[in-house]
Amino acid sequence: MGDLHSLKRPLAQKFTKKNDIHPFEDPSSLEFFAEKNDCSLMVFGSHSKKRPHTVTFVRFFDHKVLEMLELHVDADTFRTISQFKSDKARVGLKPLVSFSGTAFDSPVANTYTMAKSLLLDFFKGEDTNNVDVEGLQYMVHISVPEEEDAQPAPKICLRTYMISTKKSGQSLPRVEVEEMGPRVDFRVGRVKEADVDMMKAAMKKPKGLEVSGSLPLPSPIAGVLQHVTDANKTGKEQEEYRNGHHRRQGRPHPSRQAGPQRHANEKDEGSQAQQRRRRHRGWPRCFRRRRRRC
Repeated sequence: MGDLHSLKRPLAQKFTKKNDIHPFEDPSSLEFFAEKNDCSLMVFGSHSKKRPHTVTFVRFFDHKVLEMLELHVDADTFRTISQFKSDKARVGLKPLVSFSGTAFDSPVANTYTMAKSLLLDFFKGEDTNNVDVEGLQYMVHISVPEEEDAQPAPKICLRTYMISTKKSGQSLPRVEVEEMGPRVDFRVGRVKEADVDMMKAAMKKPKGLEVSGSLPLPSPIAGVLQHVTDANKTGKEQEEYRNGHHRRQGRPHPSRQAGPQRHANEKDEGSQAQQRRRRHRGWPRCFRRRRRRC
């Protein structure tokens, strides 16, 4: 439990007081801790003569137990972090989580798919859109061997490795891993599956979190975006746009008028202010420049 807590710092809180709690018989104590600490995932450790070295993963919804998975630690193969003399990852970094084994990829929900979901939620940490590659300092690898007939259910093997990059003489560096602990082998115990109605309510997304695909933009912003888009067009595209704009206005484009007639019009409207207004007539309203009088 101490090693699992050290991997989750500072996003986890550890309680060391011994309490007479039986999760599968009476989960009210765990629900009380979940509501008091506002948590959705809990790991409960217990030890008894009948079930020694037991770790129970509990997932909550609305501070009520949603599902539980009991895992028994193999004491013969267990190794703590302190037993490995390699470097350790810094506190608060997100790990690289990987799974291997056909039992984890089963299309039908079973105990191993539940274990994959719980372990992934436990190790992944906070949700982020971008991850710095330099911050990936350690990896959590969870594997399960192939299941054989007339044999006990395969164990879930948890291994943790430090990741180091070294020069390879190429564009991509050479990646090496070194085990840093803990090393844990789990045997699957009791399972409490989620209620169908409760799982449906837990998987439902609030309406406010979903954004519709197309939203109308206000006219000033639309004008700015249209002007920026027109500025990125090529000369031919801008000419086609100007021709279409003058057709919508019901008058021919100035370039299509005769030369003498066009110059005569410019002579009639000889003032610079009139030329500027004529030149800016097709711009959006937010870009039209108005001359202020002192």
